[in-house]
Amino acid sequence: MDLFSRSWMALRAAVAGLCEEDFAKPSGCAGWLVRDLVCHLVIDAQDVLVTLVTPADAEPTRDAITYWTVSGEPPTGDDPLDALIVRLAAAYQDPELLKFHLDDVASAAGRAAELADPNLRVSTQEMVLTAGDYLGACVIEWTLHHLDLITHLPAMAEPPAESLARSRAMLEQIAGTPFPASWSDKDVLMVGTGRRAPADAERTALGELEPKLPFVLG
Repeated sequence: MDLFSRSWMALRAAVAGLCEEDFAKPSGCAGWLVRDLVCHLVIDAQDVLVTLVTPADAEPTRDAITYWTVSGEPPTGDDPLDALIVRLAAAYQDPELLKFHLDDVASAAGRAAELADPNLRVSTQEMVLTAGDYLGACVIEWTLHHLDLITHLPAMAEPPAESLARSRAMLEQIAGTPFPASWSDKDVLMVGTGRRAPADAERTALGELEPKLPFVLG
């Protein structure tokens, strides 16, 4: 629960630090500018609010790891929902309005997470899981999107070290095998999820894991 708050606050702080010119730069998400990614975060914040007020009586069917659907195909940006995000982001015109909207909804989502009973069963996307597991699953999403946000903004702060470490551990659980111990947490996340291709030396270090890449979470 605490790590959700720390990773979410760090991501929000990164968005708050963007200047107007930054919104027109590409993000690490295929087909999306920074402004499109920020608009997507507004939707994510709304999803947190909706999920935390959608209790379920059934037994949990997923946890923080099995919450994720894994594919081997990185997104292209051509998905209809992805295209809708682009149109929504463009409608804001003034980036400050988009920043304000995210801050407003994200603040509410953060407070809701802090108040949530971690043992509460919630429902989302036809899954049932505890609020603690749901918020735990969000940590890897916030961390990856933080990396996406700063892909072409090298002067901006990276995600918290503990968020990177936890996200690496989650990805290794999802993959069912560890990545090379010598790799940084950031490199594991970037290569493991297909955000960048491994260099030749990295391919050698990956060994039998290399053909299984990427692990695209959705």
